[in-house]
Amino acid sequence: MTIRVSIDASGGDKGIPVTVNAGIQALGLFLDLHVIFVGDKESISLELEKISFDQSVKSRISIVHASEIVHMHESPSSALRKKKDSSMRVAINLVNENKADACISAGNTGALMAISRFVLKTIKGVDRPAIMGRMPTTTGHTHMLDLGANIDSSPQSLLEFAILGSIAVQYTENISRPTVGLLNIGEEEIKGNENIKKTSELLKESNLNYVGFIEGNDIYEGKVDLVVCNGFEGNIALKASEGVAKLMSHYLKKSFNKNWITRIVAIIAYPVLKDFKSSLNPGLYNGASFLGLKGIVIKSHGGADAFSFLQAIREAYLESQVNITDKISDKVSEELQKDQLN
Repeated sequence: MTIRVSIDASGGDKGIPVTVNAGIQALGLFLDLHVIFVGDKESISLELEKISFDQSVKSRISIVHASEIVHMHESPSSALRKKKDSSMRVAINLVNENKADACISAGNTGALMAISRFVLKTIKGVDRPAIMGRMPTTTGHTHMLDLGANIDSSPQSLLEFAILGSIAVQYTENISRPTVGLLNIGEEEIKGNENIKKTSELLKESNLNYVGFIEGNDIYEGKVDLVVCNGFEGNIALKASEGVAKLMSHYLKKSFNKNWITRIVAIIAYPVLKDFKSSLNPGLYNGASFLGLKGIVIKSHGGADAFSFLQAIREAYLESQVNITDKISDKVSEELQKDQLN
């Protein structure tokens, strides 16, 4: 079975040089992958000429021309209404037309969500999509949603997000019953606002493997497989994590460059430092899923380099491989039938 992914080649801060190189790397890793680069055909072709790869890889590359680009500063409404031939829109259209199994873009998040919702629509029974991403933990990684698609969500929406995320984690991570935690300012039942308390009650009544409230520090200890939160708090936690990783890197470099003794220590400690940097590299966790749509859409960080963008392609490949959209649709349909019977 061939897995086809469309890449918004022109999207993001760095555009074609990053997306095309990452795409070629992905083709070397996944032998059943076919990549469709969407953007300015001439620019993509010129970039491909700079990279050496064998004929078997070349046969798994397609280019679809798009004459426009959605810029990072554009409003979602403007991108949706005015740029119908943007690389972002065309890449999403390919998923809607069943010419691609998934779409990846490093472009404007708001525009990507707006266009995805308009073109692909949401799965029946899903009120609104949520953004789910991975976060590093002491045990590996955890998943978290919503990371910014919905700033102010009702308890019912948060329950919905928990269901979407739990299904995605179950199949992409091969965990039969993922543990679910609700982000709060404390673990005690009396903590939190009414919205959070009501959400907790709904989660307790659900069939999810809900373990209760977790605090911000619990995210990184890997206490649960899925962290559920409002998009406002989720996005802050995500950006704060990236900031802390950069801060630690900054002070490590500063400390090891103080004098000749610390420089010698840095040389001796290089293998450990390399492993440390690799474990906390935000790029390793790049690739957030827009869950709840009738199609797979993966959002890459706008400033991603080729390694980081490759992780987003990997996520798209994995979700396509397990047919995550169908899995979510079947589960939501099952839940709706239960509600009707009750």
